[in-house]
Amino acid sequence: MHDREMIEAIRDRVVAALEDLKASDIRVMDVRGKTSIADYMVIASGTSDRHVKSISEKVIESSKQAGEPPLGVEGLETGDWVLVDLGDVLVHVMLPQTRAFYNLEKLWSVDEDSDESSAAGAE
Repeated sequence: MHDREMIEAIRDRVVAALEDLKASDIRVMDVRGKTSIADYMVIASGTSDRHVKSISEKVIESSKQAGEPPLGVEGLETGDWVLVDLGDVLVHVMLPQTRAFYNLEKLWSVDEDSDESSAAGAE
């Protein structure tokens, strides 16, 4: 979709928008080589459903102003988990309890060594 420099600019713009509205526990995960759906996943928490919505709206607004509008947005109406799809960068803004329950960081940080040991144990 985009060249490396542009993808990194999108990622950095997302992080700046998250920091601007005081999102907490911001985590940028490089998922290249683990999935073809995106290069980066950015995960952050908000303090309330209203805060999650505000943070997400800031990310959307910032992306539109930069000429990179989201391909899709899910969850904005409820505010416990909002996904903003920026193509090569996926942004998840969640309530802390939702984030803890789904634990995306653990899901996407699985490395090849643990995959091999899991497969060996299944034999």
